[in-house]
Amino acid sequence: MLILFLQGIYFLATAFFWVPSKDLSINKAELARFQKEIDTLKWAEIALRKPKTYPFNPNYISDFKGAALGMTNEEIDRLLAFRKQNKWINSAQQFQEVTKISDSLLNAISPYFKFPDWVTHPTKKEYAATYTFNNAPKSFQQKQDLNTATAQQLQKINGVGAVLSERILKLRNKFSGGFIDVAQLQDVYGLTPEVIERISAEFAVKTPRNVQKILLNRASVDELVTIQHIDYNLAHQIIEQRQLRDGFKSLDELKKVKDFPVNKIDIIKLYLSLD
Repeated sequence: MLILFLQGIYFLATAFFWVPSKDLSINKAELARFQKEIDTLKWAEIALRKPKTYPFNPNYISDFKGAALGMTNEEIDRLLAFRKQNKWINSAQQFQEVTKISDSLLNAISPYFKFPDWVTHPTKKEYAATYTFNNAPKSFQQKQDLNTATAQQLQKINGVGAVLSERILKLRNKFSGGFIDVAQLQDVYGLTPEVIERISAEFAVKTPRNVQKILLNRASVDELVTIQHIDYNLAHQIIEQRQLRDGFKSLDELKKVKDFPVNKIDIIKLYLSLD
């Protein structure tokens, strides 16, 4: 809208400055100056429209986050497989060794990598050891149960205030039996991926509600639409893709379905099974 407005002003300026006389050269100079100002404002607006990238811990990259960064499915899968072994990425170089991403992509995203202070600034051996011990990732057993957490407990997480904690509890209460997985926090309006990471570091779903998973390769349209984020149009697209593939070999193949909400795949996968 701003660009169209500026272009309108430019046309008006053209009419204003134009005279069929000897002052034509002066008018051209004025118009050139005016056009330069418009171009400057136009590029400034384009820059503002570009999505911003904030610092993040590469250990917590999800399918959606990885795709947004430009990583391939194979590169994301290598990282997820590495993390499932309870191993941690501690440098940009190690991230490339694990994922096999290109140098150009590494140079583009590594400036946004944010590791814990004890990894990036271990001043003294004794200090680093103590800091590591106190801030080491919690095990599943050490974490609190997200399905029994109170608003006050949630508000201890940096970035979670009274409003967001109430939204989390409201979503949890919406399901009879609570959450199935922490991934469902993606549906809480206002929760950023970074804050969800912080919640995941302190909470886990230890008492998930029982869910009868749907067999993806046999499901009907009516069965698929019972799943969050799948409507009738998407259900038809899934079945069409299933027929073309002679059945899905993995749940991640759903990301190839037209109009599939890739950013919600972690939630959708909670309700599906291949066998």
